[in-house]
Amino acid sequence: MLGGIVALLLSWVILHRMAGEPFTVLGITPTWKRCGEFLFGMVFMAAVAVINFTWQAHFKQISYTINLEYSLLDSLRGSFWVFRAVLFEELVFRGAILYLLIRYVGLIKACLLSSMIFGVYHWFSYEVFGAHLVLMIYIFLVTGMGGWMFAFAYAKTKSLFAPVGLHLGWNLVTAIVFSLGPLGNQWLIQQGEAVHTSDWITLIFFSLQAIVAPGLVTLYLLARYKSVECNAAALVR
Repeated sequence: MLGGIVALLLSWVILHRMAGEPFTVLGITPTWKRCGEFLFGMVFMAAVAVINFTWQAHFKQISYTINLEYSLLDSLRGSFWVFRAVLFEELVFRGAILYLLIRYVGLIKACLLSSMIFGVYHWFSYEVFGAHLVLMIYIFLVTGMGGWMFAFAYAKTKSLFAPVGLHLGWNLVTAIVFSLGPLGNQWLIQQGEAVHTSDWITLIFFSLQAIVAPGLVTLYLLARYKSVECNAAALVR
């Protein structure tokens, strides 16, 4: 909670001092359109995560059982923890700093810089910095492409609702449904040891998370918001 408060205060200071803009310029005021973008993003990435982990379970020959001791209160506590973590990361990486980067270096360069910083950040949050080089590259590419998707969603929608939804959908399924992450056992508990899969199978999992999902979101945003921008330009003329 403290981290989120600090991120909010720093965002307000940065926007006020460096851009002369109110905090609401980040697109945090709820509207029906923004809530729809949030829900669409969350459902889409939740579906991608379910497909990803279901396929992995099949190829790695593992199964999951329901945690019978898991209660509704446990689910609410875990979900709130995930939401706070997602909101903190979005405020830091897709908030005031990205807003300023877009203003001064342009949309594409700003999103690329944001995604690279996000990838490097996960070396430390996952505690893999200085570990095996291949693992570091893998983490950088997977989280960096996720960072691109979140940054591009923010840039095109001009709101934090879409990236928060995309980010939350993946993290909720990962941490709460399949119990992967710092929260430990949640709703489903893995049974059995995963068998080693071929490099091709690993590439499929990597592609789904790092190429297919971000690619589809990027294409959708380009098509959806290009038409919106064209219509707006036509109205101005």
